[in-house]
Amino acid sequence: MSSVSAFEMFPRNEAIDKGSPLPYYVQLKEILRAYIENGEWQIGSQIPSEPDLCEVFNISRTVVRQALRELTYEGLLVREKGRGTFVAGPKISERLVQELTGFYQDMAERGNPPVSKVLKQQMIPSSPKVASFLGLPPGTSVIEIERLRFVQNEPIVLVSTYLPYDLCPQLVVTDLTRRSLYEYLETECSRFIARGRRTIEAVQANEYEARLLQVQTGAPLILLDSVSYLEDGTPLEYYHALHRGDRSRFDVELVRFREPGEGRLTLLNKNKDFPPKIAG
Repeated sequence: MSSVSAFEMFPRNEAIDKGSPLPYYVQLKEILRAYIENGEWQIGSQIPSEPDLCEVFNISRTVVRQALRELTYEGLLVREKGRGTFVAGPKISERLVQELTGFYQDMAERGNPPVSKVLKQQMIPSSPKVASFLGLPPGTSVIEIERLRFVQNEPIVLVSTYLPYDLCPQLVVTDLTRRSLYEYLETECSRFIARGRRTIEAVQANEYEARLLQVQTGAPLILLDSVSYLEDGTPLEYYHALHRGDRSRFDVELVRFREPGEGRLTLLNKNKDFPPKIAG
């Protein structure tokens, strides 16, 4: 903390209403949220410590921890072990659940080209799971690429990608540190992704994932599983991507149209085999 006292950080002298039906932690959370969202506490600035918040608002540490925990899950705060709690930057918006782009292209178009740390890049026999996604017999040679992807020097995504070795053998030795995989497949391998299917779900970080993504074990992550296909329907890529829940947000645009003669609106879905505008 700076030399500014905890009491000085709350110039409006807010207080917890002990007679309100709202739980104390909810009241504290909304007080802290207002200072963050109004820009009174700047991104990266340290907020008062747990003991200081207890003293300022005359509440228990359990109440303070619950409020800070929920604001952390919402992405407004980031807690650093041994240092304290800080105002987080805005979440990184992505279009990966609705557009046929890769993470590199999506971020580059938004002015934040990512940098990748390649953790694995090798040819391996496919596991039954990977083989099923790629339509291959188990044990068929595939290229495995595991990358930790950074945006503005912060780890955001841990992704494992698998591609049939026979379709792009030179990829085993290609430097993908600052390059789009999809761009490489198109320009160097003449492999054009035509469609894909992605699923999204919430999961918790295990110890390995938490260490790489710099979050706590059990922290919320957003899992994207994706299969991409060539124009003839051949599966080209399967990937398993874990996005930090506190730093990621997915934008989805839905379109409706009126079916002729039926007088009702329906979600646009030109290909009934997979959802509208699903990315690959």
